[in-house]
Amino acid sequence: MNLALPLQEDRADWIEIGRLADIPHRGARIVQTPHGEIAVFRTMDDKIFAVDNACPHRKGPLAQGIVMGDSVTCPLHNWVIDLASGEAQGADHGCVKTYAVRVDGGVLYLSLP
Repeated sequence: MNLALPLQEDRADWIEIGRLADIPHRGARIVQTPHGEIAVFRTMDDKIFAVDNACPHRKGPLAQGIVMGDSVTCPLHNWVIDLASGEAQGADHGCVKTYAVRVDGGVLYLSLP
């Protein structure tokens, strides 16, 4: 499910993208931005991460991957991506762009460059 909310300016470079409750634990949602698709993840312990929705290997849709801890496994070729750094783990090399995200009163905000 994509978060199909209109992007609204909050202040400075933060935009409102939805509610924390919109993302299940160990799940993700896609936000369409002028910068492309951004996958927003929620971990089991309610940490929120945002990364480009394309694996550095073959552009697999990371939002469809399996979230374990603070990582996501790409559904195409099992690359494991650290959600905090965007770096591929293990013997794999590459990274995805990460974005700052915050929660305020249950509302999610994304910072775009």
